[in-house]
Amino acid sequence: MVARDLDSARQQSHDAVAGIFQGDPRPAKALFSDRDDVTLGNPFGPYAHGRRQVDETLDRAAANYRGGKVTNVELVATYASGDLACVVEVERGMAKVGGGEELVPLALRATSLFRYESGTWKLVHRHADPITTPRSASSVTNR
Repeated sequence: MVARDLDSARQQSHDAVAGIFQGDPRPAKALFSDRDDVTLGNPFGPYAHGRRQVDETLDRAAANYRGGKVTNVELVATYASGDLACVVEVERGMAKVGGGEELVPLALRATSLFRYESGTWKLVHRHADPITTPRSASSVTNR
């Protein structure tokens, strides 16, 4: 039962990414735990700590996209033990970014940590960034 529920949470996570690509943060907000220990790291800024900061960060992230969709999700690994589960994926999609009018391809490597709360998996941490291909040491800088 718990494994099937985790599959459902993964699908909700994909729906949440699709919402972000459409400019709608609500599905992502609904997936996060309501507890204040949640965290979020995305390509648009530093880590967000706490539910209020996570919600604000999701709003800002979604404002960068519109008219998008998820086209493919590659499952890299899943780890689950007790009431914690970690899902590692590459999420691919298309969206209009910023003020652009063209749909552009998007790819994110994403790590999502879920906690089993009151009979359902809730997101407690997500980190996503656009690094999906090898990089040389000279292209990496410490910022």
